[in-house]
Amino acid sequence: VQLQASGGGLVQAGGSLRLSCAASGTIFRVGYMGWYRQASGKQREFVAGITSAGDATVADSVKGRFTISRDNTKNTVYLQMNSLKPEDIVGYYCNANIIATPAGRPLPYWGQGTQVTVSS
Repeated sequence: VQLQASGGGLVQAGGSLRLSCAASGTIFRVGYMGWYRQASGKQREFVAGITSAGDATVADSVKGRFTISRDNTKNTVYLQMNSLKPEDIVGYYCNANIIATPAGRPLPYWGQGTQVTVSS
């Protein structure tokens, strides 16, 4: 099982980006999926998460600007980021709880980071 994140890049302040993270491999069910971010030298922080039923939670720091969604048919989670600010310049990491087989238990997986850079 692996998570592949994409969509990061350079954007002007006030602009938008959409991050994607797709789970692949031997998968029976994908549970909770989320996005975290981490600045250099700082702890990783929660950005947004969403259950398989679509119930979403967004951190106060990005509420009103970021939206999380998912496509269960593609085992993919998205993070729509609007009104980007220079302080959003960090690496973004996706996370998912995945059950690989019917008899298995959910295990956490992390995708590789995708960098967002905002030019002022």
